[in-house]
Parts: sequence; C-alpha cells; structure tokens
Amino acid sequence: MGMDRTIRFPPHHTPTWVAIRAQLARVGEQATLRMIDGLPAFPDEELVPGWKEVRIGFSAGMVTLRAIPDGFASVVWGNADSNLRSAWDKLCWAAACAGGGEVLTPTGAISADDFAQFVGLIPA
Repeated sequence: MGMDRTIRFPPHHTPTWVAIRAQLARVGEQATLRMIDGLPAFPDEELVPGWKEVRIGFSAGMVTLRAIPDGFASVVWGNADSNLRSAWDKLCWAAACAGGGEVLTPTGAISADDFAQFVGLIPA
C-alpha cells in the first residue's frame, strides 16, 4: 500500500516542474522525471500542460506525483525507508512552496513554511 499526501494550490497557481525542481535544489535534492503518464521520460524532458501522473526519481527511490483538480497528490510506497520519506517530504514542500500552496497533514492544511518546520527542513 502507498502513503499519499495532498498539496493544494490557489486557482491558477499550479507550479511547473521547473519551479518545483528549483525549490528542491534549495534543500539539496536533485530529482529527475523518470516517467510521464506511464511512458519513460528522457533525462532532460520537461512537463507539458495536461499531464496526469509523473514518477520522479530521487537518489533514495521514486515518488509519484498525480495531478488532481485543485493540486497534486504525492504518493510513496508504505514501506519506504527514511531516506525515501525524506525525499517525499521535500517534494511536497517544494511543490507547495513553488505554487504558494498548502500541504494537507493529519492535523489539517498548513503552509509550505509550516510544513518545512513540521518535517524538519531548512531551505537555503
């Protein structure tokens, strides 16, 4: 089973992959697109509007990002180790930060800045 987390954005503020990747760099994370809508992605490929699901490769493993009506759903395997969970946290933070959104947690929706504190991230 997977664990998922929702990132919501204000209307018309869904961030681009370029913006998310830039935020990931602030926390020292390099990530590449591995699959786009079920097809392999080239290392330098960018997302085009209308994508539904991407697999993002981190040094610790892969995280899935799905487009949903008001944001993204980020999914990782339930047996993910601490390094992959950290990459998942960073991706959720980066997306929320890049789009001015909020991350839904078990205690409610919180801003990107509050989520960074919640998971112990210190962006550069």
